[in-house]
Amino acid sequence: MRLYITRHGQTQWNTEGRLQGWMNSPLTPKGLERAERLRDAIRDIDFDIIYSSDQYRAVKTAEIIKDGKDVEIRQIMELREIGFGLWEGQRLVDIKKKYFEEFNNYMTNPMKYKSCGGETIEELFDRVERGLKVIVESGGENVLIVAHGVTIKALVTILKGLPRGTISEIDVFPGTSLSVFRKSGELWALELEGDTSHFHK
Repeated sequence: MRLYITRHGQTQWNTEGRLQGWMNSPLTPKGLERAERLRDAIRDIDFDIIYSSDQYRAVKTAEIIKDGKDVEIRQIMELREIGFGLWEGQRLVDIKKKYFEEFNNYMTNPMKYKSCGGETIEELFDRVERGLKVIVESGGENVLIVAHGVTIKALVTILKGLPRGTISEIDVFPGTSLSVFRKSGELWALELEGDTSHFHK
């Protein structure tokens, strides 16, 4: 089994520096274009199934990549972005000022992060692990996952077999970048991480 993991395309709130969490904003022209570039780059891969977060920006990206192919897009809430609670819709610059300690923990000491009405990092990991279990047990040779920045950070941490607390050491990959993991026995081998080469083709 190979997992092809991508983040949704750029959104309006991404350009404004606003946290989205479980809220949504539309894909920008750049977000749409880069989803199309990823579609073209992986056009020859026959996906058995596409798993998407049930949030609009991920579903729209998945639909662009699918491009009329006879493959199911299965929406599962386990692939949603981390719920940021009261932070959703606010600009990062304002959050840093208003919630300095909480935001600092979120960035540098995630296991001590206390959400303001949203999810903890532990809750995110538990949810993503449940989703990954469903995906793996459902089988397939080539599986595409369309998710979100922090969700993918958690997913990559799990697939690499790293402690949860190391999530802060993993980058938030750009929208429609591509990472690939291949299942080897009980372990996952990384084949590609955060690749953006298709942006310029």
